[in-house]
Amino acid sequence: MEFLQKVIHIYIERWPWFLELIGEQLRISLISVFLAASIGLVIGVLIAEYPRFREPVMAVCNVFYTIPAIALIGLLIPLIGIGEKNAIAAIVLYGIMPMVRNTCTGITGINAGTIDAATGLGSTRWQILLRIRLPLASGVILAGLRNVVVMSIATGSIAAFVGGGGLGEAIYRGITMYNPAMTFAGGFMLVVLALTCDFILGLIEKSIKKKWRIS
Repeated sequence: MEFLQKVIHIYIERWPWFLELIGEQLRISLISVFLAASIGLVIGVLIAEYPRFREPVMAVCNVFYTIPAIALIGLLIPLIGIGEKNAIAAIVLYGIMPMVRNTCTGITGINAGTIDAATGLGSTRWQILLRIRLPLASGVILAGLRNVVVMSIATGSIAAFVGGGGLGEAIYRGITMYNPAMTFAGGFMLVVLALTCDFILGLIEKSIKKKWRIS
């Protein structure tokens, strides 16, 4: 009970600071998600259309996805330096993999009969992609986007370790000052932010699936 009171006291006393951290966290996450989603979508479409490149591209994406976040940030310091740009670059490299995988899976998983029917009606390869494959794969692609968003917000906490700001700064400060209440306050706010964004995207995903009648 006393611990909870300390956490509430921190929120009340430092709410302007937390609002600033949330703003920084959202900025870092939105930029990272936009870049990762854009790059991942393009790569996913290309390897779905050109299967011979699928395995090598996925292998490269997997390499970045398996590197620990702290290690990746360290590797990027000589190239980018420290600060927000370093954190964004690391998050983007992490976020590309789920977007590529879901985009490719969604596009290649479309019923072959649907594609054959469109081909028989005279549709070109790219017309089929834009008008049939991508709309029908949108549910799977959005599921990948949800993963990217949650991962970006969670991984975005590492930005504090390179001076990039965000809610990770509250966590980092709590650890260095031996203040468990501060650490919990920052971590809890991060979880709430991630779950809120995931919930909103979930509603959008359901709406799109309903529109296209995707099961």
